[in-house]
Amino acid sequence: MDFDCILRGGDVVDGTGKRPRFRSDVGIRGGVVAGIGDLSSAHAGRSIEVSGRIVCPGFIDVHVHSENTLLGGRDQMVAAWQGITTHLLAPDGFGWAGLPKEKARALWHYTQFAYGEPRFPVDWPSIESYLSLFPGRSPLNVYPQVPHCAVRVAAMGWEAREATPDELEAMKRITRQWMEAGAGCLCLGLDYQPSANTSFDELTELCKVVAEYDGIYAAHLRYQILGRVEAWAETVRLNRASGIPVHVSHERVDEETAPFLEQADREGVDLTFESYLYPAGMTHITMQFPMWVQAGSLDDVLSRMKLSETRQKTIAYLREQKILGDRQIVGYTPSGRYIGMTLDEAAKSEGKTPEDFAYDLVLEENGVQTFVSFWGTPAEENEKTLDRTAVHPRMMVASDGIYDMPHPHPRAFGCFAQMLRKFVRERGVVSLESAIYKMSGFPAERYRLKDRGKLQTGLPADIAVFDPEIVADRATFADPIHTTVGVDYVFVNGQPVIDRGEPTANRPGQVLRRNP
Repeated sequence: MDFDCILRGGDVVDGTGKRPRFRSDVGIRGGVVAGIGDLSSAHAGRSIEVSGRIVCPGFIDVHVHSENTLLGGRDQMVAAWQGITTHLLAPDGFGWAGLPKEKARALWHYTQFAYGEPRFPVDWPSIESYLSLFPGRSPLNVYPQVPHCAVRVAAMGWEAREATPDELEAMKRITRQWMEAGAGCLCLGLDYQPSANTSFDELTELCKVVAEYDGIYAAHLRYQILGRVEAWAETVRLNRASGIPVHVSHERVDEETAPFLEQADREGVDLTFESYLYPAGMTHITMQFPMWVQAGSLDDVLSRMKLSETRQKTIAYLREQKILGDRQIVGYTPSGRYIGMTLDEAAKSEGKTPEDFAYDLVLEENGVQTFVSFWGTPAEENEKTLDRTAVHPRMMVASDGIYDMPHPHPRAFGCFAQMLRKFVRERGVVSLESAIYKMSGFPAERYRLKDRGKLQTGLPADIAVFDPEIVADRATFADPIHTTVGVDYVFVNGQPVIDRGEPTANRPGQVLRRNP
């Protein structure tokens, strides 16, 4: 039997999390894994010696803001360098397809803090017109989710209220269209507009539609409105009310969440979560403002913020909360000002308090800015929490990466490699087989991609090859723009996108569809 390529003599980790690594050749033909075993007598167009390397399924990032980046620019290959072969679309429910041009542009303006300037005109009147952007342009596969923000804007605009029965029926119809197009999940950001205004009944009804297709529900929870504990409780109630499997975005295991995970074990709640395993997040600073200030589109927010009464109440709220200062780093402003400075440093440079500076910055930057924000707990406690999170059986790895920023969060450049370096090799809290499962087989199973996430004969050849003794993240909070080292080869649909540690010109990514 002839192959297009044979990876010879590597240690295979198959992505199931059940089988220990084993020495084997892996043959690729026609974009598919066509042989695993002793292929020493087989011929191939290319043979690659990978002894001492791990050969495993390509990784799947289920929460990442990469739609714009995958189409070009500085960071287009950053994820591939980590061994990632598939990205999910519509994290936090962000999306722009199926909207009239002006509504789509307003929604891009709102989400610009996570995407920057668009590479293509924001004008995708249908789902397929949007999905057609990626084949031939993206190095990675993409997999659609139902973008709740776009669904709600299409049905009722930016109204900060519950949906009427007719509006809810419109949302259900659009949700069904996405599921028919192959989406695997209803995705929401319940602290972001307009999804923050969604009632529990609306969530339940939309989840019932998704459940008809064996899809799942994933959300950035309603932290700002309900508080973290009640937001987790709402997610458990949603599982019970709709029967849908639920997934929690970018979380960790600590004293507030551990009881819910124990409840899930005890009562059979179908619940999973993801973590990027860094003690800091990244979002716009407006997220710290009172929710009534955030309501509506960015134009609504900016108009409201120009009122003296809004300023007075918001500044008082921020001072009472005591949450602004040296625990935020400026990652992005359209003007390029203050990049890499802490909020406190930037405020002092202008002779302002952190609260006044943050408020003015939102207005001056037309509502668009992005900050790295650190947890408010001691470093030693943070590391214990991260170890506890990394090993949890309901946890998978996802980066929540934000790219093409002047000063990004290091998770975008190093999340998956950090798992292999820090938690597998250095700390030994997770086995290599378990770590790879958390980055490949587990997300594939959870998100209904049965032909991905495993290294198995007959499945598409999405493959990563790395040196387990060298693979490492190099991005830090102080100096975040550094790619991973130690990943030698990455194949997407059988074509190399990383070859001998360097990116290629191949763009073989495809739009994947749900296959439960």
